[in-house]
Amino acid sequence: MSERMISRGQPLLAFSTLGCPDWSFDEVVARGVEYGYDGVEIRLIERETDLLKRPEFRAPQLAVRKRQLADAGFRVCGLSSSVRFEETDAATRETQLAAGRAYCDLAREFGVSFVRVFGDKLTAERDEASQLEWIASGLQQLGEYAATVGIDILIETHGDFCRSDKMAALMSLVTCPAVGVLWDTHHPWRFHNETIADSWAALKKWTRHTHWKDSVTRPPQVEAISPEAAAQIAEAAKLAHATNTGHQHADYALFGGGEFPARECLQRLLADGYSGWFSLEWEKMWHPQIEVPEVAVRLFSQKFRELWNTVV
Repeated sequence: MSERMISRGQPLLAFSTLGCPDWSFDEVVARGVEYGYDGVEIRLIERETDLLKRPEFRAPQLAVRKRQLADAGFRVCGLSSSVRFEETDAATRETQLAAGRAYCDLAREFGVSFVRVFGDKLTAERDEASQLEWIASGLQQLGEYAATVGIDILIETHGDFCRSDKMAALMSLVTCPAVGVLWDTHHPWRFHNETIADSWAALKKWTRHTHWKDSVTRPPQVEAISPEAAAQIAEAAKLAHATNTGHQHADYALFGGGEFPARECLQRLLADGYSGWFSLEWEKMWHPQIEVPEVAVRLFSQKFRELWNTVV
């Protein structure tokens, strides 16, 4: 199931296409290779977040894209869906499960190891224990299907499950071995002031993939933006919340230029034998005002390798 291919020589580096919302599939592959990445985590292509609608992932283009990746020596490490399990309506649950199964089938076609899903929000109007059981049942059902096609289902530390104690409580209810955690290393630290040590201690036995990003406590001083730019930012935030209900705002910085304790995080992962991917999630789709991917995506691979070489 999960890939464990890393050597102590070099990290397995990927980037999420959330950071390059306007790139075509061709650009994703070409720039990924150019910037020194091993693979890509596909969240969207050309602003379409439902990958099941993209022509690249249907016959006959699917076979062409698989050859393209093989020829480039470049991999898709995972598919990041919008599937989430907090909705209590039975029809909605079935719709989410159907989408999840379709993502698993697509992942199998690409030889991909995981599909990312969300929890995502808990409500004060219902008992928390029953909500955790409901979400766990969705993960269990999708995980059981994923296991039949050799795929992992990874729930991200996102929304209310940025809190490691909430995630641990949820995962303790799931018995399917195909279900694990995608640890967005930034989110528990930024949104809940968790230490890296505490987050990792709570999540390490389930963690199979990691997201990386950086942010600052306060944004830098900037000039007043135009009404058009303000409208674009507001529209992107609206879309983010519609697509993933637990979306939260942070003042993102280029990797290495903010406050995230990346060195400590990497040290703890390697000390405990983590051997998965290190994936940049630059949230350009949801934050149009941040740096362009030609800068941010290129920089991450350079900065992360520099960090790696001081830790390993």
